[in-house]
Amino acid sequence: MLWLSVISRLEMQILGDLSMIKRMGKRRLCLVDGSGFIFRAFYSLPPLTRADGTPVNAVLGFCNMLHALSQDIAYDAMVVLFDTKHPTFRHELFPDYKANRDTPPEELVPQFALIREATRAFGFPAIEQAGFEADDLIATYARIGVEQDWEVNIVSSDKDLMQLIGPSVGLIDPKTMKIVGPKEVQAKFGVLPERVVDVQALAGDSTDNVPGIRGIGLKTAAQLISEYGSLDELLDRASEIKQPKRRESLVEQAEMARVSRALVTLKDDVPVEEPGLSSFERRQADPDVLRNFLAAQDFKALLRRLEPILGSSPEIPGVAKKEIGADSEPTYELVRTVSQLEEWVYKARHAGLVSVDTETTSLDAVSAELVGVSLAITEGHACYIPLSHVMSDDDVNTKAVPGQIPMETALNVLRPMLQDPAILKVGQNLKYDMLVLQKEPYHIRMHPIDDTMVMSFVLDAGRGGHGMDELSKRHLDKDPISYKEVVGSGRHKITFDQVSLEKACEYAAEDADITLRLYGLLKSRLVSEKMVSVYNSLERPLADVLVGMEAAGIAVAPDVLEKLSKKFSERIDKLSAKIHRLVGHEFNIGSPKQLGEVLFVELGLSGGKKTKTGAYGTGADVLEALAADGSELAEEVLAWRQLTKLKTTYTDALINQINSVTNRVHTSFSMVGASTGRLSSTNPNLQNIPIRTEEGRKIREAFVAGDGCKLLSADYSQIELRLLAEIADIQALREAFDRGEDIHALTASQVFEIPLTKIDGAFRRSAKAINFGIIYGQSAFGLAKQLGIPQHEAKEYIDLYFKKYPGISVYMERTQELARKQGFVETIFGRRCHVAGINDKNAMRRNYAARQAINAPIQGSAADIIKRAMIRLPVALANAKLKARMLLQVHDELLLEVPSDEIPETSGLVREIMEGAALPRRTMSVPLIVEIGCGDNWVEAH
Repeated sequence: MLWLSVISRLEMQILGDLSMIKRMGKRRLCLVDGSGFIFRAFYSLPPLTRADGTPVNAVLGFCNMLHALSQDIAYDAMVVLFDTKHPTFRHELFPDYKANRDTPPEELVPQFALIREATRAFGFPAIEQAGFEADDLIATYARIGVEQDWEVNIVSSDKDLMQLIGPSVGLIDPKTMKIVGPKEVQAKFGVLPERVVDVQALAGDSTDNVPGIRGIGLKTAAQLISEYGSLDELLDRASEIKQPKRRESLVEQAEMARVSRALVTLKDDVPVEEPGLSSFERRQADPDVLRNFLAAQDFKALLRRLEPILGSSPEIPGVAKKEIGADSEPTYELVRTVSQLEEWVYKARHAGLVSVDTETTSLDAVSAELVGVSLAITEGHACYIPLSHVMSDDDVNTKAVPGQIPMETALNVLRPMLQDPAILKVGQNLKYDMLVLQKEPYHIRMHPIDDTMVMSFVLDAGRGGHGMDELSKRHLDKDPISYKEVVGSGRHKITFDQVSLEKACEYAAEDADITLRLYGLLKSRLVSEKMVSVYNSLERPLADVLVGMEAAGIAVAPDVLEKLSKKFSERIDKLSAKIHRLVGHEFNIGSPKQLGEVLFVELGLSGGKKTKTGAYGTGADVLEALAADGSELAEEVLAWRQLTKLKTTYTDALINQINSVTNRVHTSFSMVGASTGRLSSTNPNLQNIPIRTEEGRKIREAFVAGDGCKLLSADYSQIELRLLAEIADIQALREAFDRGEDIHALTASQVFEIPLTKIDGAFRRSAKAINFGIIYGQSAFGLAKQLGIPQHEAKEYIDLYFKKYPGISVYMERTQELARKQGFVETIFGRRCHVAGINDKNAMRRNYAARQAINAPIQGSAADIIKRAMIRLPVALANAKLKARMLLQVHDELLLEVPSDEIPETSGLVREIMEGAALPRRTMSVPLIVEIGCGDNWVEAH
């Protein structure tokens, strides 16, 4: 076959001259330009797909190239560096940087993640870092290598890397496998390596859209730099240039030349997580891991060629090869010596992948203390490393359980492995473990990661829960040991540090083992169900962002809360007295049973319905209906409930949730809360503080900025309505948003056929209710209830609305039909929201599911957009050297803490990132608008 002959030619090309570069003496570090290899591999081979239809031609070409290098090039350590899809500091400096680049071919995009997986399968670190290019990482590791007395070889055909060539740094062109030295650089640029950036700054680079100086080409640039010695000297003496046009260009465009130099100069001080090189040292690929990967891609010919290394295997296995409960029982090891631990770390390094779980003293990651760590590398075999288990000496005192590795000693062994960019850490809800481990005194920044909980959410949002116990039962038909079985419940409940070592090992090691098995199943589904992009671009990078936000917390003023709590108490007492006076006697207002008896038996109000428990229902919907019918008692009970909830949930609880160490409140964000992808928060829940009521705003006043800072609120304006116009293609709404008109007034004018000048507050409120009601699939009954109008009138409003905007009803029908057909709907970024009950026989459940289907693409797309902004902001802030940090995400709002003197610059950057968050994946036809406010507290900022 043609592609086989191409592979053979590629291999011969690589193998031909490699013997030339084997040199003795210093340790040799090989830095491979992985991104360059990807495109070479893609365009060198014809289209090729595996059994499930996933394109893999670039993966195959990459594997062949990498294998050839690993077999024949002389190296002691090798690392493969990749670009990320995120903007870099260069885009901040010059927005049009690389703007002329085409988007990657559609067939190549799903291969990016597979190529990184291939790199690890071959036993090499695969490193990338948001905000920087692979070339910057290469420059940084080249510098580190030279400083640590390594000989560095860079494998790349990228001319930008020629600036790095020096006495201990060589460049190998993978097309010819020839060494590129100073002579070759002089031949290409007309100058030696140390002046390459000056020449590029003048000549520019059309490939990367680096502007340079108009009218100056490479030859002229080299001549000028050779004559004047440097770019700075040339620009300082530009007035001496004899040629008028050239002199004029250099004088007028001097600043652009300096910008161009900054664009082409590679950063050699990237803050890499692993500044040492020991983790890159040569090691053999794990035969099982590599065989499994190649088999999963259907690379049979390559497998046969590698049989001398891998051995033959009749199966095409995945990570999980057997079900739990098969013939061989799992074995779990209690690690109690340093040598045992070092053996596990060695195995993890060799495998390039390890499942990790921590056991702690609390579910609150900020205050939790580390008790132990469990690891799994191959299914059915896991370990538990106890670190701080204690036993009671008497009824009061405790002492450490003997036979545990000292905490500091164990962490010194674990830390390099957990921070090693070449070893993938797999876990369930790893955000929690990451937050625990990065604190004092542990100081472990665990990366890179894959999270089975998040994978499950990406694949099955709306189909069920994503906790490990539920996933284990659903996918492995295994009921794991429950936490309650280990620590007990009620008065007899203990903390995990009091659990016996043997019992702790059985529980914790099983968690790591099951997580590894789930990973094998879910990872393959991400590929086969084409959800890799959603996981890699939206969810996986978000975990690290949320860790930073949860660790930062937010300052709360306890004195404000105490005063507010006192006021709430006084008002609750007054309401209680009034309610008892209306009834004629005292009763427990908080008891649904007693309240039901009062409403529907004593007072004989209509509408009472008993629940399965035999008591009358007294939910908010029941009370609101009674209040609408004129019941003053129902109205007062609703007010009493609202105040009581605010007092107990916020003003009282928040004071107790202030961390004694940080003096801040640290909420926990759930990445798998709503099926649409919206984040939720708990302990405390800061998503549900009312913003439209006076009481809610008073509570928000207690959230304050730290010393020397302000709170900055950045809120998407009417994002869901904008997305409705975008997704449903409503031309009238799109044009209105383009013109910046009052969308609710416009809707009122168009629906009710009244001139804009005559639209009053009532009409606007009705239109606003319709606009937002449509997004949530609201019925005429629901709209009537909200506006306090007859149902037939509400139906007329909705009919008029659809008549004016027929595209919306088309969107609704199309979306519901799609949900009925495939069981899910999608956001504009490809996130799937499964809609349970869309085909249910029960009409009520079916109609509810239909409303979910209408709303999910809109609300889910809004959630995706703000997540994209959250992922980009920390990098953009760091590149701009701004000290702002994100604290909270609430619906469509981001709340940041910003040094007071950096407010203007930060505001501009935040607006730019948020309004452009859909790019480059989606060019919005409706502009996204962000409203920004600042203040000493949350209310002032919003």
